[in-house]
Amino acid sequence: MAIPYSLPANTTERAKPWTSVSDDQWNDWRWQLANRINSYDEFAQFIELTESETIGLKAPNKFRVDITPYFASLIDPHDPDCPVRLQVIPRAEELQAFEAQMEDSLGEDAHSPVPGLVHRYPDRVLMLVTTQCASYCRYCTRSRVVGDPTAAFFNRANYVKQLEYLRRTPQVRDVLLSGGDPLTLNPKILDELLTGLREIPHIEIIRIGSRVPVFMPQRITDEFVEMLRKHHPLWMNIHVNHPKEITPELVRACAKLADAGIPLGNQSVLLAGVNDHPNTMRKLMHDLVKMRVRPYYLYMADLVEGSGHFRTTLAAGLEIMESLRGHTSGYAVPTFAVDIPGGGGKVPVQPNYLLSQSHHRIVFRNFEGYLSTYTEPTNYKPPKMTRWIPTFPAEPGQRGVAGLLAGEGMTIKPAGWDQLHENRDEHDEINLTSAKNVEIAPPGDQPGWMKLH
Repeated sequence: MAIPYSLPANTTERAKPWTSVSDDQWNDWRWQLANRINSYDEFAQFIELTESETIGLKAPNKFRVDITPYFASLIDPHDPDCPVRLQVIPRAEELQAFEAQMEDSLGEDAHSPVPGLVHRYPDRVLMLVTTQCASYCRYCTRSRVVGDPTAAFFNRANYVKQLEYLRRTPQVRDVLLSGGDPLTLNPKILDELLTGLREIPHIEIIRIGSRVPVFMPQRITDEFVEMLRKHHPLWMNIHVNHPKEITPELVRACAKLADAGIPLGNQSVLLAGVNDHPNTMRKLMHDLVKMRVRPYYLYMADLVEGSGHFRTTLAAGLEIMESLRGHTSGYAVPTFAVDIPGGGGKVPVQPNYLLSQSHHRIVFRNFEGYLSTYTEPTNYKPPKMTRWIPTFPAEPGQRGVAGLLAGEGMTIKPAGWDQLHENRDEHDEINLTSAKNVEIAPPGDQPGWMKLH
């Protein structure tokens, strides 16, 4: 007999400071926002803080701290290795610089044609609509602006500029709302933004990136979901890093969104000590799929200031991917990606399954190490354009490797390539100090640093 679909009815146990709060208050997202905790004294009421956490919480000019009472209740107060605790309570390690750290590691500011809008890829844009989050992750890639209520470019005037840019840029078909967290906006403002985007004919889909369902599932009310469903096709990616974050409240919130026809994905960041063991990640992926959330990306931690202690090796991520592919269903396998520094965008990384290749045979391995040969056809002819093949708007200057494969060019050259190689005598010296983004190592035993701008 099939087990009928049902949602969990239980609730997360509240931490000590909030045991006497009424259910009506606790389940009100506005109360959750208004009662976030951020000081050493507040945390010390119910958490046995370590020396490192004490230094982090008392440090001046630190990245903003704010945690909803709901999410703070997930923290193990006695275990400093608690994966929830590690993500949201500052530590002394945040104050330590590391090699190659950057303020804007993804180069977003350089790809911003109007304030708050990032146009990095040809057919899609990132629309930053707020600096505010329900709680703040210590590895935040936008810590340079996130959490700052005075950031000037998140306002109605710049929303108008963003929409105007999109109206005159017809190649954009996909808009991702992020920030900060769009679900912390006043519902009327978010509704207006979504309506404005839906009025642009060439915008096909709208996506929202949010951690609010994880930090504050009380926000996902029936009324709010009804507002969102007016703007289909609408997609949403949430952000869960560890199975401990998947609570009955989150399961119910995701069910409301999924039942409203909003496809859900998840983006995780690979974090040392939090989720860098293959068993942890497999459990997380299984739990996500069970609540109809498709694992989408697993990211390497960005090179942002204050996050060096979260970084893992690339090998750690590849080991996790090796433990997923073939060992669980494909729906539970995310794309492992590095958002390469300087604005290069996301690059997928996976273990090598293609081992060798000849003119028409390819040798593959599977997850068990089994080797097999795949034979390619010898009579295949490349496709020719017919009326059945769709066309897309031009991508000036962004065709990249796809353009080379299509015969649109022979080479892609780094800046200055021709000047460097044209008519240069083999004995000429190359002036490395004129190369962009390179700082020559100092003499002696001092460590050399590479600074990217």
